[in-house]
Amino acid sequence: MLYQKRFSGFSKALLWGGVCTAILTGCSQSAQDTTAADGATNGDAATAMKHVAITAIVEHPALDEVRKGVIDELNEAGFKDGENLKVNFQSAQSNTATAGQIAKQFVADNSDVIVAIGTPSAQSVAAATSSIPLVFSAVTDPVEAKLVPKLDGSGTNVTGGSDALPYEPQIELMRQIIPSLKNVGYVYSPGEINSTIILRNLKAKLTPLGITVHEAPAARSNDIAMAARSLVGKVDMIYTSTDNNVVSAYESLFQVAKESKIPLIASDTSSVARGAVAALGVNYYKLGRETGKIVVRILNGEKAGDIPVYTPQALDLYVSPKNATAEGITLPQAVIDKAKEVVE
Repeated sequence: MLYQKRFSGFSKALLWGGVCTAILTGCSQSAQDTTAADGATNGDAATAMKHVAITAIVEHPALDEVRKGVIDELNEAGFKDGENLKVNFQSAQSNTATAGQIAKQFVADNSDVIVAIGTPSAQSVAAATSSIPLVFSAVTDPVEAKLVPKLDGSGTNVTGGSDALPYEPQIELMRQIIPSLKNVGYVYSPGEINSTIILRNLKAKLTPLGITVHEAPAARSNDIAMAARSLVGKVDMIYTSTDNNVVSAYESLFQVAKESKIPLIASDTSSVARGAVAALGVNYYKLGRETGKIVVRILNGEKAGDIPVYTPQALDLYVSPKNATAEGITLPQAVIDKAKEVVE
């Protein structure tokens, strides 16, 4: 539209005979309009409206914190929702078919960047486009999930932030809380690759220590409580990862833990407020901020495939003596003393 207006003015100038002036003015204006249409240059926030689409496989505290972190980082970098930024968020509500539909819609909308929170949503978007920049977040193993071929720059349209955790600190925490640990229960969604990777790695790490992992698959969030009950009498504790179905139904898991006196130890710190005895994990809001920084870099002209995948290095410990009592144990004071936050 801007170019059409300038062309119209240029035509009138020709009619009035000011050819040289019109040509010089038209060239100057055309260059300015092109800069405005293309967005910011020289590192400034974009002057043209940018479209960032965000999708999550489900809404629960950890993934919600990621989304909040992304938007806050965009705002701080000068991309203001409603001013020079349009944010479209949609949740798949734990349905992978819905995740696929959302991905196709975002691609049809020709978003500038698509942010996919959680592995199933990221995989859906990756299957839908090889050109629109995809920034994933809260994905445990993006290489095994076939989102990127390597972590130090994919060379494709995909990059993002991982929530991968080292296993040794998790195991140390389990053994500090339950020194006689011999049997660990693991409730998980068999269709979520993050969870199956963690199951495999847990077995590889715990078996040499003489600790047996008892798996309890639950295909849907409604199956979580029944899966947990199948572990009663077999395990000393239940370990929960960032499995989206499990986290979204954590209250039902907590109810089983209280009834059966089986402690819950998590890798998602938000799960402590919802029933876990302790959790050692990443700060998902900070992960969201780091994910947002990647989005900003792409909006400012960098290629997604040139940006390495971000993985947090620091872990936070949250504990709840109250939940521990409800689940039949007493937290060691040494564990409480190391906690970043004690939840009551």
